[in-house]
Amino acid sequence: MKTINQEKAIKFQLRQCLLTIFVLFAVNLLLLDSAQAQIRPYTPRSFSTVPPDPDGAEFYFARLIYGTGNFRGRGGWTVDMPEAEHYFMNGITRLTEVDGSLVNMSNMEGSQLINLEDRNIFDYPFLYAVEVGGWSLNTEEIAILREYLLKGGFLIVDDFHGSYEWSGFMATMQRIFPDRPVVDIPHDDEVFQVVYQLDPTIQIPGISPLSRGVTWERDGRDPTYRGIYDDRGRLMVAINHNMDLGDAWEHADTPGYPQSLTAMAYRFAVNYVIYSLTH
Repeated sequence: MKTINQEKAIKFQLRQCLLTIFVLFAVNLLLLDSAQAQIRPYTPRSFSTVPPDPDGAEFYFARLIYGTGNFRGRGGWTVDMPEAEHYFMNGITRLTEVDGSLVNMSNMEGSQLINLEDRNIFDYPFLYAVEVGGWSLNTEEIAILREYLLKGGFLIVDDFHGSYEWSGFMATMQRIFPDRPVVDIPHDDEVFQVVYQLDPTIQIPGISPLSRGVTWERDGRDPTYRGIYDDRGRLMVAINHNMDLGDAWEHADTPGYPQSLTAMAYRFAVNYVIYSLTH
């Protein structure tokens, strides 16, 4: 029979063997990972890789291209891109059952840039246009956008401020709908209630004015949610004036941007998307 000391020695040796096996296993894993890293391109964690959707998504973030010449290539329509798309779609897929196309920040895969003259706009029920205080559309684009909206499309315009930019926006909008008024969206409109109960008196600012301790830009002190309706009372154009929802989406992970404002911008995003898909 083994003595107590012999049994202790055997147990000690077993523990030592198990420890050695564990250490060797961990080292092999590290060596394997290191070897694979040498043959595999590194993808930064902040640039999420979008898995392919074999049957296509049901909803895409579609951004309007506008302008002429060099302005068309590097103009205001590109502001907040692609971060706004990336975080917008992450929020939509997390907060709803919508089969949304995630957007890769490294190559914009998963988003849609809309050139109206290509007429692919009719494949997308939701269209986003930014910095519209300086937008411009030619005659053909005007006709296509009007047709798109009257046939059921939904346009959000965002990130323009004050009376001067309002005049620039309206100069083009009146060419699109010379016979339809721009009105304040009633607080009880379905677009403010379709999922979340929204407060349209809240101003969602850009990060730049917040750094100066204010929520407004130029002379645009008061937030206004306005719109244009079709003959059946459906909201076709949602106008976020003196607002910058794009910045709130873009800076969803920025410590300096208030979480409460990002959360509110996400609620507006969800309501706009669900409204566009159901009306």
